[in-house]
Amino acid sequence: RSLTIGHEVIVPVTKGALDVGPWQRVFYGEWDGRRKKRVIVKVLGE
Repeated sequence: RSLTIGHEVIVPVTKGALDVGPWQRVFYGEWDGRRKKRVIVKVLGE
């Protein structure tokens, strides 16, 4: 298993779909309470 806890994650997307392995998933958990958040999405590709 791999676990990313922090402020940044890179998720591969191919042809509009998540490009992860058969047993991989993306999970977002929020343990910081209700406060304003900022989400930045950066798209790189051809």
